[in-house]
Amino acid sequence: MSIKKLFLIAASAVLFTGCAMAPAGGGASAEPAVAAAAERLRLAMVDPTAVALGALVADDLSYGHSGGKVDTKASFIGDLLERKSDFVSITITDQTIKVVDNVAIVRHTLAADTNDSGKPGKVALKILGVWQKQGGEWKLLARQAVRITS
Repeated sequence: MSIKKLFLIAASAVLFTGCAMAPAGGGASAEPAVAAAAERLRLAMVDPTAVALGALVADDLSYGHSGGKVDTKASFIGDLLERKSDFVSITITDQTIKVVDNVAIVRHTLAADTNDSGKPGKVALKILGVWQKQGGEWKLLARQAVRITS
């Protein structure tokens, strides 16, 4: 059997079964790198710099807040740098990571002390983050928060 015929059979099997081969770096082996990127983002949100945040979020960022506001990359970074969104501390618990090809689904619980625009507060949120591997680095592509109700 020729290489071409084997390739066509394999491609047909993928198309008809919905299976796909994950590229190198996908799956469970990528989870530590995603966790490290998520941790760098947590730290950068507490002590923000444009360089650190810019390196961790995608240009097409869609950052959903629990109150309904949706930020772009520019507004997300700008609000943190201007302290409109000011995290004094962030604690992450119950984090799970599922990597599929070059996308990672990260869920966790976030508890934070805030000082948004100089007003102290506390938040408790469930977070869904979608990370994408871009240029060899994991970047936050989308995020949605939901308030935890008692």
